[in-house]
Amino acid sequence: MTALRSWAPIVLAVLVLAALERILPGLNTDYRVHVLLDVGINVMLAVSLNLVNGVTGQFSIGHAGFMAAGGYSAAFVSLQLMQYQLHGIPDAITQGLFLLLALIIGGLVAALLGFVVGLPSLRLRGDYLAIVTLGFGEIIRVIIENTEAVGGARGLSNIPPWAGFFAVYLGVVVTIVVSRRIVGSTHGRALLAIREDEVAAEAMGVDTVGYKVRAFVISAFLAGIAGGLYAHYQTNLAPKSFTFIRSIEIVVMVVLGGMGSLSGSVLAAVVLTLAPELLRAVDQYRMVTYGLLLVVLMIARPSGIFGTREIWELWPFRRRSKPDADKELAGPAAAP
Repeated sequence: MTALRSWAPIVLAVLVLAALERILPGLNTDYRVHVLLDVGINVMLAVSLNLVNGVTGQFSIGHAGFMAAGGYSAAFVSLQLMQYQLHGIPDAITQGLFLLLALIIGGLVAALLGFVVGLPSLRLRGDYLAIVTLGFGEIIRVIIENTEAVGGARGLSNIPPWAGFFAVYLGVVVTIVVSRRIVGSTHGRALLAIREDEVAAEAMGVDTVGYKVRAFVISAFLAGIAGGLYAHYQTNLAPKSFTFIRSIEIVVMVVLGGMGSLSGSVLAAVVLTLAPELLRAVDQYRMVTYGLLLVVLMIARPSGIFGTREIWELWPFRRRSKPDADKELAGPAAAP
């Protein structure tokens, strides 16, 4: 029964997304859906970065580097695999299996880089950590830009268009479910302890560096998966798409949603991705309006939309805990 509950969100997502693709035949060609795919990628990036910046309390601003590493690695693998066909298996299933393999490899490459970056740099704190992660993110981008095997400065093109609405939003569901379960686990409690007081956590026997590196590796892996999906629906990649500005955009989503709130990251990613599109009616002042929106939101909610809480914790009719309910039923006589 426990295993069934664990897999239920993934199975439900597969069924719903598969039904949507069958019901809506133009789902992967409409421009508005293309914008929704950008929303999905940004949700994956914001939620994965929140594991480091929000849940663990560190400050990384090199997330675009891991996205680039995963995207280019996955695209390179797909370009090698696209010339093959699995005998007796339909093309759609073959492409799905190849895409899955490419995404896993892209995620593992990003995770390896996350380990290489995280092991030395996560001994630092605050501004020093931010500068180091920014530098490593730029190093990854510059290495890609000077590697001819992946197109160099010209970028990588003719990537097979294997990722659509189904693949991207299945990735969104997996990212949210994995992140939520990490936060709710014993591992997550250690990460939250590090965020609240790293010195006290270390004094209580928490391996602070080890837990921070694990969070960094998981975050980089999920960013690599997002990069792979991005590559397979854009069908081309360019190094200029992964500059530090891209990393800052992801950080803004995390901060605006609330440091430590996964649902806040989802909402902020949706709002900040759709806002430039919705403001096209005032094209001349579009980015001014966008910036003003950020300023107003941060003045009104300096801790982010949800702070460190999740959206369901703000629901006024949420279910009360059993001890509180028992105390209320017992009445004043039960009070100490």
